[in-house]
Amino acid sequence: MNSLFLALIGLILFGLGYRFYASYISTKIYSLQDFTGDVPAKEFQDGIDFVPTKKGILFGHHFTSIAGAAPIIGPCIAAFWGWLPAMLWIVLGTIFMGAVHDFGALVVSVREKGKTIADITGTIINKRVKTMFLIFVMMLSWLVLAVFAMAIAGLFVSIPTAVLPVNIEIIIALAVGFLLYRKKVDALIPSIIALILLY
Repeated sequence: MNSLFLALIGLILFGLGYRFYASYISTKIYSLQDFTGDVPAKEFQDGIDFVPTKKGILFGHHFTSIAGAAPIIGPCIAAFWGWLPAMLWIVLGTIFMGAVHDFGALVVSVREKGKTIADITGTIINKRVKTMFLIFVMMLSWLVLAVFAMAIAGLFVSIPTAVLPVNIEIIIALAVGFLLYRKKVDALIPSIIALILLY
């Protein structure tokens, strides 16, 4: 199946998820309509940890965080089992699991003045729980990195030609970053060109 067609289906499903499911979560679960005041990036702006960012860039950062393992594991799944399991993993997993989890963490962090989840657990429960949480996050990060490494190594061993597209993605990402942050180009055109080159 044509990958551009799959990308279009994914975009439509993401749009529907954003319009209906995200709207329900934000109003009925997190009551965002009641939120007043500035977000921590504006309130504590320091140019390092707290930086007001354009909506499009912020969306891209959060989307990749929400998708989590999907963009890395998804192509491996597609290479081994075909496009349908990969599509289900990436799109439905992002909408119904990753998005809700990360959106909830984001809302809690914004309401707690930009604190991390570990800091919040330390405040609500105690410092020992904060330490345990940080150890858990570190171990979970190692586990995720190990799974990524195994999946990508397995892909490269079974399909050596996959090395070239991965390296092209890195070059495209560096070029887009250079245009956005060094040349101050608007994000729309480089993003569209990158999307066309990737698909």
